[in-house]
Amino acid sequence: MKKYKITHKINADFVAEIIVNEDEINIQTNDLKEYKKPNSKFEYTMLKGTESVTQTIYEEYDEKLNNSSKEWTRNR
Repeated sequence: MKKYKITHKINADFVAEIIVNEDEINIQTNDLKEYKKPNSKFEYTMLKGTESVTQTIYEEYDEKLNNSSKEWTRNR
């Protein structure tokens, strides 16, 4: 029996949170320094119900070969 690998591209809203020491930011000037943008140090939580599939890819899966033929579909 053939196997297929299914991959979805998804858009979703996330909350990124981190706990820092007061000397790592400047609250007087609202300077978050290295924490201005979320990075790998943050913990991420996806907001339930905000996800939407934008594209789906499925391909024949063969554990022996790294070759595949892809079929693309776009969800709207």
